[in-house]
Amino acid sequence: MMKITVRMMNVWVRLLFMSLGVATYQINMLAQGTDCTHIKIRSKLAPSGIYSIQPPGAKKPFQVYCVMLKDGGWTVIQRRTGGKLSFDNKWNKYKLGFGNVQKDHWLGLENIYALTKSKQHKATLRVDLWDFEGGSAFAKYQNFNIGSEKTAYKLHVGKYKGTAGDAIRGAYAGIDQNGYGFSTNDRDNDGCSPCIFGDIAVNECNGESGGGWWFSRCGTANLHGNWHSKGKNRGWASGLHWLTWRAPEPYSAKATRMMVKITEQL
Repeated sequence: MMKITVRMMNVWVRLLFMSLGVATYQINMLAQGTDCTHIKIRSKLAPSGIYSIQPPGAKKPFQVYCVMLKDGGWTVIQRRTGGKLSFDNKWNKYKLGFGNVQKDHWLGLENIYALTKSKQHKATLRVDLWDFEGGSAFAKYQNFNIGSEKTAYKLHVGKYKGTAGDAIRGAYAGIDQNGYGFSTNDRDNDGCSPCIFGDIAVNECNGESGGGWWFSRCGTANLHGNWHSKGKNRGWASGLHWLTWRAPEPYSAKATRMMVKITEQL
């Protein structure tokens, strides 16, 4: 018997509901797995695309974009390909998420917390970067998770591997973003009081770099600043920065993507 994929089943159910005159938005609320890794395990032929997931402990399902690769299913938590979607947002938007999961978006701190909080598994974070010259690089971090809102969604990453450099721990000493809470333009958790850079004093990294992020004395990783077009993407304080990549001057990436894969079920 031909194996029926989760994706195919969802399409058939949609067609059935349409023939009966039932609103198809109800289908989107049915969880198809706990995450993209789970969906890929259950259906090896499942294609990349939009799925509804419900991680353990999540109150209700939510939609994500799954990138299905040979090494498993990856849940996209961030994507940027241009400047149409602003990432200069306040705490509540970063908490709940914004954008279109099929296009540029931020999945939301609460959803990322739900995805990574379970003690029954471990997760890997992958950061993909693309430049304007046709090049690309990546950074992988084992044991990725973030804390609850009470901890300001504190970031935790383990061992690094990749070609982009470990910008989260920093291009130089004293700016490790690992272990810091999330900051936005209305919620400051960056540790600056102030931070001194030469003859410049900075009280809030968000004001200098733009967008919400896990700042630590501003740090060298921030993918939520202002997007800059080709030829105007060098030297800006605000940008899509991964400063261990394309050094020495600040280089704002053409595109970025952050994804999570569940790497161990205990």
